[in-house]
Amino acid sequence: MATEIKVPTLGESITEATVAKWFKAVGDAVAQDEPLVELETDKVTVEVNAPSSGTLSEIAAAEGTDVEVGALLGSIAEGDAPAKPAAKKKSEPKPAQEPAPALALSPAVRKLAAEHNLDAAAIAATGKGGRLTKGDVLAHIEKAGAAPSAASSPAPAAAQYPPRVDGPREERVRMTRLRKMVASRLKEAQNTAAMLTTFNEVDMTALMALRARYKETFEKKHGVKIGFMSPFIKACVVALREFPGVNAEIDGDDAIY
Repeated sequence: MATEIKVPTLGESITEATVAKWFKAVGDAVAQDEPLVELETDKVTVEVNAPSSGTLSEIAAAEGTDVEVGALLGSIAEGDAPAKPAAKKKSEPKPAQEPAPALALSPAVRKLAAEHNLDAAAIAATGKGGRLTKGDVLAHIEKAGAAPSAASSPAPAAAQYPPRVDGPREERVRMTRLRKMVASRLKEAQNTAAMLTTFNEVDMTALMALRARYKETFEKKHGVKIGFMSPFIKACVVALREFPGVNAEIDGDDAIY
């Protein structure tokens, strides 16, 4: 008898998640309450534990698949793992030659495409095995909304936005589903809300004392008075080394540090 592994309740207003990582493969033995798969939502990352002990007999939702609450993730068969003839049956990823357009759309992707009257086959898919994800559809909608209409702008978008070439000291990292949602919401807030400036007071006592101590020596040696900009720059450099994300930029689904 097999025990089904299903997507648990993920929290208020969260109805969908993306399968981020499987910790076990088909044929592996699992213990009850052992973490089996990691799900990413727009707000949190959740680990789904094994509901019973046995052998992972099926993976119904491969990594990169969008799944709704209650959807089937896989199955656990009773008993120990077989003696490994199951190695042949490790076929979650589809063969490269197999087309994977809109034939296997998740309910959320299908609903979103229908609401916006979109042809799913015409949207670029970035999910595992060429699968179309909800993020792909949202990106397509956002791009279509930001671009001028074809009648008013004959210039192709590709000519206006050439591929981003990474510099020798840059690192490109794929954003998680949560990170993409945070970035999207922040950009949306910037576009629709009034931007305000806040001020924080800083205790400059130590810096003023340092400046007073070396003021004359510095001016004699360099011919200029010691200012405040150099300590400010030094503070920024230290902060950016500790939090490189502050100096990063977003390019598509990637963060470039």
